Order: sequence, then structure tokens, then C-alpha cells
Amino acid sequence: MSAPGPSVFNQRYRAFLFDMDGTLLNSIAAAERVWSRWAGRHGLDVEAFLATIHGARAIDTITRQALPGVDPEVEAQWITEAEIDDVQGVVAIPGAVEFLSSLPGEQWALVTSAPKALALRRLQAAGIAAPAVWVTAEDVDRGKPDPACYVLGAQRLGVPVRDCLVFEDAAVGIRAGEAAGADVMVVTSTHLTPLATAHPCIDGYEGLQARRDADGLLYLRHLPR
Repeated sequence: MSAPGPSVFNQRYRAFLFDMDGTLLNSIAAAERVWSRWAGRHGLDVEAFLATIHGARAIDTITRQALPGVDPEVEAQWITEAEIDDVQGVVAIPGAVEFLSSLPGEQWALVTSAPKALALRRLQAAGIAAPAVWVTAEDVDRGKPDPACYVLGAQRLGVPVRDCLVFEDAAVGIRAGEAAGADVMVVTSTHLTPLATAHPCIDGYEGLQARRDADGLLYLRHLPR
């Protein structure tokens, strides 16, 4: 576990909000295989382009390219179908399955930029049970870094977003959590290089435990290693 800042360990939360890719599961290899094919087909610099895909909705990533004659909705659907077909190597972040299993179902939500069908496929591949509450790409008009997804996730849990802790790995998702007014924990398990952030960081969920106080609020504790 990376050294987390003390603030989130001194707080009580109504709920936790989790990003999926890079936060609960590692799908980088599968995603980059699909996006590399797409970028190559459209004449993009594949290596430079791949650095921009993580954490955002496919339709937003494609729209940003402003490619002439390209319909972002059609291309995003192609990406989704290709990613559903390719889940080789998709695995849970260390400790994620056990950590999620310890949480009351009504006190956490999945907030992902992936479409629902792809989210289900990747969760299944990683051995993570589908959540009771979630927000997917289809549920918002504007993807991360817009905070709408995290605000909606909190609303679906019936709590104010400012009373939630967001778990994120990507810059656009961190910005979304910040803009929503939530505290943020950064998961660095899939990072190849250090991320400059003022937020506390963990490299996985092993050694992390969630508990409930007498008022039913969640808080985090370290387990002895």
C-alpha cells in the first residue's frame, strides 16, 4: 500500500463511489489492444493517442479527435463491441473483491465511463459481483471530468455527494470527483509512472478495511501487514 494522507482515515462517509477500470480491475491491456486497432485504422499516432483514452467515455475520446467524416456514436459502438469481445487479461485489482464484499450493498456504487454491457463483461471477467447501484456511460450526457456521474451515483444511493469518498485512478476521474465536492482516494495499482496528486494513494486494497460506526457511517482502517 502506498502512503495515504491522513485526512480520509479521519473521516466518516455515507458511501463510497468507485470508478471501475484501473480502480477495481485492470483492463489496460485489453483496452489498448482495441484502441490501437482503431487508432491505426484512422491514421493516428497510436502511442500518443493511447495516453489519452483512460478514464473517459469512448464517445468523448473519439469526439475529441475531430476526425473528418467520422461519426462518434458509430465508432464508439464499434469500440464497445470490440472490447466486450476482448477481456483477455482483465483481472481484479489486488484485494478489491474482498474489500467490496465487506461493504453494505446500499453504501457503495460503481461510477464508470464504460457502457453497461462492457462493465458487466469486465466485472464478470475479473470475478467481481455486479453492484446494486451503478452509473454507466449511458446515464450521463457529459462524461468525466464532468462531475455529473459522481453526483448521480450519490443521488442513487440517497446521500449527498460531499459525504462520499471517491476511489479513482485516472486524471479525468480525479477531476470529476473533485468537481463533485467529494473526497478522493487514488488507486495506483495500474500506474507505470507516479501520478502527481495531493490526494491520498493506495496501490491496492490489501491491508485496507472498511468499518461502520454506531451511526452506520463508513470509515477506513489499515490492517497489520
